Amino acid sequence: MSLTPGKPASVDHSSMANAIRALAMDGVQQANSGHPGMPMGMADVATVLFTQFLKFDPSDPSWPDRDRFILSAGHGSMLLYALLHLTGYDLPLDELKRFRQLGSKTPGHPEYGHTVGVETTTGPLGQGLATAVGMALAERMMAARFGSDVVDHWTYVIAGDGCLMEGISQEAISFAGHLKLGRLVVLWDDNRISIDGPTDLSTSEDQQARFTAAGWHVAAVDGHNPDAIASAIEVARKDSRPSLIACRTIIGYGAPTKAGTEATHGAPLGDKEIAGTREALKWPHLPFVIPPEILAAWRDKGGRGKSANREWSARLASHPKMPEFQRCLAGDLPRGFAAAVESLRKRLSAEAPNWATRRSSEEVLNALAETVPEMIGGSADLTGSNNTKAKIMKPITPTDFSGRYIYYGVREHGMAAAMNGIALHGGLIPYGGTFLVFTDYARPAIRLSALMGLRVIYVMTHDSIGLGEDGPTHQPVEHLAALRVIPNLQVFRPADAVETAECWALALGSETTPSVLALTRQNLPTLRTAHSSDNLCARGAYILAEADKGARKVTLMATGSEVSLAMTARKSLQEKGIPTAVVSMPCWELFAQQDDGYRQQVLGPGTIRVGIEAASHFGWDQWLGDAGSFVGMSGFGASAPADQLYKHFGITADDVVKTVQKKLK
Repeated sequence: MSLTPGKPASVDHSSMANAIRALAMDGVQQANSGHPGMPMGMADVATVLFTQFLKFDPSDPSWPDRDRFILSAGHGSMLLYALLHLTGYDLPLDELKRFRQLGSKTPGHPEYGHTVGVETTTGPLGQGLATAVGMALAERMMAARFGSDVVDHWTYVIAGDGCLMEGISQEAISFAGHLKLGRLVVLWDDNRISIDGPTDLSTSEDQQARFTAAGWHVAAVDGHNPDAIASAIEVARKDSRPSLIACRTIIGYGAPTKAGTEATHGAPLGDKEIAGTREALKWPHLPFVIPPEILAAWRDKGGRGKSANREWSARLASHPKMPEFQRCLAGDLPRGFAAAVESLRKRLSAEAPNWATRRSSEEVLNALAETVPEMIGGSADLTGSNNTKAKIMKPITPTDFSGRYIYYGVREHGMAAAMNGIALHGGLIPYGGTFLVFTDYARPAIRLSALMGLRVIYVMTHDSIGLGEDGPTHQPVEHLAALRVIPNLQVFRPADAVETAECWALALGSETTPSVLALTRQNLPTLRTAHSSDNLCARGAYILAEADKGARKVTLMATGSEVSLAMTARKSLQEKGIPTAVVSMPCWELFAQQDDGYRQQVLGPGTIRVGIEAASHFGWDQWLGDAGSFVGMSGFGASAPADQLYKHFGITADDVVKTVQKKLK
């Protein structure tokens, strides 16, 4: 169910819109920091959207069937904060007075999970638009699964010129147009001003033609004419395509000398300009004062969704799939998940396949896809290389959203942002694949996954020089280190099929942490042939093989494909009378969370430590200590078969043995 357009407010439109403008300029002025221009320019558009179309309930901010509103132009955050306060969300006026101050609920850019009513963290331009595409897609997928009687909502975006300039916007609008995501409406703040000045300093493209070419419905309106805005939204809602409404606005609307200029974009207006704005807008009230009748009109509009929420709850209560719907929204894995993982681990240990970990990952997906129906897979045009499509998964198409596999095309950045949107929407667990080297293209969205604490799984294959002949452009020597420095991101690099299953289980079980699975192209032996009831990867690192024939003198530490190399080196060292242990370190982040006693037991105090990874040395010193050694890469790779590359760059069992012997001398 969706709301029909509301009746005109008893307080006129301009008074309600001017309340937004006043709060925006007052908040920025008090903070002496911020962006007043966009909120002042888009106040009319936002007022029409929130009072006549948007379906929401401030008393139940997480209502699953609410419309999603995304402020992609996140620098204009006071627009959103003003709307949330005025419509009755738990965002008191005192928080608006503390805009951009330490500990406030009104940070400089909107932050998901920090401020009630904020649907996604925005600020990096274009991310909100691309994330919204994922939300709109998730709505269609959930509706296909559970029916339109419980999933029936829209996704609205306010985007600026900067959002459309960023490259990610092209990936997002192309993808949305292809899938015909008709419940996505983008309201473009067409003010033609950027920080440097008029946008014609840097761009001359026809944005409307661009969206039309991507398969969108496009309209253009005067962004200060409420009737025209409302009419355009009504038409957009009747179109089967995603919609762009170009709203021609004046940035800093009402400011007597700065309106329409870059001077209002990213700085306070100043006391004199604010006084002139109050006079121009006929807003004689003191800073942060909203007249009772205007606030009452806003609160009345904010309460429009209560009845729709009650009706929805009644429908859900009698819905035959209610328990499954609620389980998925809660993020709980199915009851059979643990048993399915245990059965798979037993089988892999017994069969001991010689598979690349990307192939092992595919086996995990085939085993778990039926048990965890909310898993939604995809790849950035590398399905056959990433091994991301489970056998039972059928594709999502523009006419059928009941599938579970998404062909994202060559859109790594857009894919990552869309997965954030799918995760934020709720009810689905997204994973998507590309080559590990292309995390460079996806990194901004991966960082936001971590910042927001989302269960998004990045399946990144071809994880080292082991990919071979494609050469240094595709060989990710620095990428593991670059990913490991992102807070709240788990980077898994499993050594064999069993570890791959364990890492997948951990990623799926991490509700507030995104995960990267770094997987090989080349085949690897199964090292864990004796089944353990414990998930050994859960502690991040563990002793795979302890020293024998005496107390441990050497600890070889490795990840992924280099663990088997370490095991070969251990055998040679043991034969030379040097007691050596091998430690597999599939997830540094989880290992760092263990107590010091466990970490010392694994690393072996007083032993010679050698780290082995076909990647950059950066980060390894925290485990090696001052006296440790590293066997790995010190520069870019080369184009050749994998076995030749390992020899060429000195990453072999013999090289490890020589490194240890040199240390012993």
